[in-house]
Amino acid sequence: MTLTAPETATAPLEFAVTRNLAAKTPAQREELLRDPVFGTAFTDHMVDICWSVRGGWHRPRVQPYGPISLDPAAAVLHYGQEIFEGIKAYRHADGSIHTFRPDQNALRMQRSARRLALPELPVEYFLQSLRELIAVDGEWVPGGDDQSLYLRPFMFAKEAFLGVRPANKVAYYLIASPVAAYFKGGAKPVSIWLSEDYARAGKGGTGAAKTGGNYAASLLPQAEAYEQGCDQVVFLDQDGNVEELGGMNIVFVYKDGTIVTPQSDSILEGITRESLLQLARDRGHRVEGRHVSLQEWREGVASGDIVEVFACGTAAVVAPIGTLKGRDFEDAQPTGPLALSLREELTDIQYGRREDRHGWLLRLDDPSTGSGTGADAATGAGAGTGS
Repeated sequence: MTLTAPETATAPLEFAVTRNLAAKTPAQREELLRDPVFGTAFTDHMVDICWSVRGGWHRPRVQPYGPISLDPAAAVLHYGQEIFEGIKAYRHADGSIHTFRPDQNALRMQRSARRLALPELPVEYFLQSLRELIAVDGEWVPGGDDQSLYLRPFMFAKEAFLGVRPANKVAYYLIASPVAAYFKGGAKPVSIWLSEDYARAGKGGTGAAKTGGNYAASLLPQAEAYEQGCDQVVFLDQDGNVEELGGMNIVFVYKDGTIVTPQSDSILEGITRESLLQLARDRGHRVEGRHVSLQEWREGVASGDIVEVFACGTAAVVAPIGTLKGRDFEDAQPTGPLALSLREELTDIQYGRREDRHGWLLRLDDPSTGSGTGADAATGAGAGTGS
């Protein structure tokens, strides 16, 4: 089911911009940027685009960050029709602001929308929303080591009704939060708890979509992992094959240099993972996507066939795995140089310290991109409610 409005889906968007009269002062902003904590502070503005069956994508706005007004019968509150993305903006040494492979986030959001029976936001609109927010909140992109501005696009069903069907009214928003390095003092090996009682997603389910329900399903086993003294949880499929962690993909490095990633239609396609794998291919590594059983994992580590195991995702980039713990076992995991070497190469590209051979970076603050071209509306202190 594809929810698009052919007459309006590709029409140019003209953003109305309402400035936040209660915006943080430069001093307040600098204090927040000095040591930002993931997901706790947010920029002064947000993007809001409406969608309806009749009107398609319409009424694009940049407005003050603030509460969203929803009817108690809004479909998202009852049926979970919601998706989101995660992407970062990086400040380079010359002060310019770039993001990394945003077209891939836009395409993944379209795939998520398709699975959740939501409208597919055109790639051009996705990219424009990033530029429009940076045009007003670019000063929020920190310039410290391993710091960035985390961008969170999300979409949900806002039509007020009770009934199991796709909503006829949907909202797309974009908010942003400054973040520091995921690991203080550099990436450290993490401990992983094997979830044997719970599954993140099932065959034919929503595992390949970036939707809140998948993360909600991981919260209880993640709490179990904490109780067992572990940092993260790893899930298996119904056949005992490794899937992914609660919020990151997993990668195995074999002694012959082959890199293997679990493959399943219930695993979220990781953009960080695919980028790391491409860099590994550039170095001559063979990369395979296939099923990896828990037995193969444990026996490979014990025999020395597996020489590194690491997790990867937007937030942490790369996290070496140091321990796998289950109910009746605890296996030390081998760590090596490849994971951190790939992490260094990838982050060097993202921050402009190394040549971008694949054309992965997109500059967000360049005036020639058309950012900030929307009409300024009367300034106001409150956030719009959307419709």
